[in-house]
Amino acid sequence: MNYRHSFHAGNSADVVKHSLLIVLVRALQQKPSALTLIDTHAGCGIYDLGGDQALRTGEAAQGVSRAFADANPLLDDYRAAVRAVNVADEPRLYPGSPRFLAQLLRPQDVLILNEKHPEDASALRAAMRGTPAAVHERDAYELWLALLPTRTPRGVVVVDPPYEQTDERARITATLAAANRKWAHGVTAIWYPLKDRATHQRWKSDLRGLGIPKILSVEHWLYDADRPGIYNGAGLFFVNPPYAFTQALPPLLDALRTALAPEGHRGTITAEWLAT
Repeated sequence: MNYRHSFHAGNSADVVKHSLLIVLVRALQQKPSALTLIDTHAGCGIYDLGGDQALRTGEAAQGVSRAFADANPLLDDYRAAVRAVNVADEPRLYPGSPRFLAQLLRPQDVLILNEKHPEDASALRAAMRGTPAAVHERDAYELWLALLPTRTPRGVVVVDPPYEQTDERARITATLAAANRKWAHGVTAIWYPLKDRATHQRWKSDLRGLGIPKILSVEHWLYDADRPGIYNGAGLFFVNPPYAFTQALPPLLDALRTALAPEGHRGTITAEWLAT
């Protein structure tokens, strides 16, 4: 499955992912000690919703456009972060995770971005100009392990690959296992598309087998019944999420489900711990 960021910028998966990242980082920032934020698959940093690739899919209409049309104040922080990169009130540009994370930085925090694709890495450097972000152009999984444990007392690793490779899930599982041995208390957020339940259930079983005590699975299924062979939604695994984050989830998840439900569907968005 190809999930190159530029084709899907601002879709429903982005709305959920970026809304939850805001809450996650702010929950961690309730403590004053410095954070290192690492984005292993950073993409271009910012996307033109009027560009050829975004228009080819038109997915922003079912994502950021729905979030902007919704009046729920629980989505205000997300909308404000999108507006911050736009001149007009309605979004023409969409910030990728690097720009969302950069907006959340405190003076003591560190932002490290990685993008292996040369053209995207060049675009990322341009998009992050004027921010304190460090940009790398390395293999994502090598960098993930190389930077652990973080130099600051605490940190977050965001893993958001395009799932172009058939072994992507296996590489994530193996790297997470190694990362946990080096950085057992670290917080990790892993994004994934939902295409069929059988593949996803096998992956969850593999992750349970790692024996990591705290992995929270958040799943957003768009449709009321599976549509085999197509994109059905997306989710995130959160390793060692802070208590303040998990407590904030129920009303936010319901607000996201309501705002993003396709016509004729209620949709579901759930959060559950993976029992080891």
